[in-house]
Amino acid sequence: MSTRREFQQSSQLTAFSLAPNPGPMSLDGTNSYVISAPRSAQCVVVDPGPADEDHLKGLASAGGVELILITHRHADHTAGALRLHELTGAPVRAGDRTHCYAAEPLQGGEEIRAAGVEIRVLATPGHTADSLCFYLPEDGANGSVLTGDTILGKGTTVLDFPDGTLSDYLRSLDVLEALGAATVLPAHGPVLFAVDVVAREYRNHRHQRLDQVRDALAVLGEQAPSEAVARKVYHDVDPSVWRAALLSVEAQLAYLRG
Repeated sequence: MSTRREFQQSSQLTAFSLAPNPGPMSLDGTNSYVISAPRSAQCVVVDPGPADEDHLKGLASAGGVELILITHRHADHTAGALRLHELTGAPVRAGDRTHCYAAEPLQGGEEIRAAGVEIRVLATPGHTADSLCFYLPEDGANGSVLTGDTILGKGTTVLDFPDGTLSDYLRSLDVLEALGAATVLPAHGPVLFAVDVVAREYRNHRHQRLDQVRDALAVLGEQAPSEAVARKVYHDVDPSVWRAALLSVEAQLAYLRG
């Protein structure tokens, strides 16, 4: 696909525009992706991002927007969806009906053919209950997968407990690992390679955190409150991401306590 100045090529079939919403949780901003086959006059937009008019008009300028897809409900992915729908007329599909416009919700296991590209919808709850990933099996030798916030380009993701749970998240990592060496196209941060390797690294990190929580409970008592455990496990965390650390601990405690 040919990319305009505001888009960066991320794989054979995708490019992205970085939204102007940097922050502790969104890193450099939201990567809004455009998917299109090389000779297609149409495209699919994934995660319009914030309600920033210039950013959304830039996405609309990709031309022939056929479909808009959402990886999950958080506002840094969805706030611009209605406006992009108005600008392009393209239907918006998400796992959560609240964020759908002129279309039905997405279902895990669904296969979509749009803009000349096969898109497989993977249900990957854990970050949120409605989290989805989009696998493009034809995108290069190993395919690619748009991971939303399930896997980030750097660091690790937060589990938005109680909506997102650790048991769901670990199962979702299994789903992504099974894709093999597919390229990782995250909603925040740089492109990564070999999702199976990254999924194993993420799983190892989660189990290391679980061990730290177990050690904290051994000192503080099995029924210690989540705030006390978080202060011990994440004692050096930046205050800007304290809430994320606390949510992760609450998810870990729920997992350990059954």
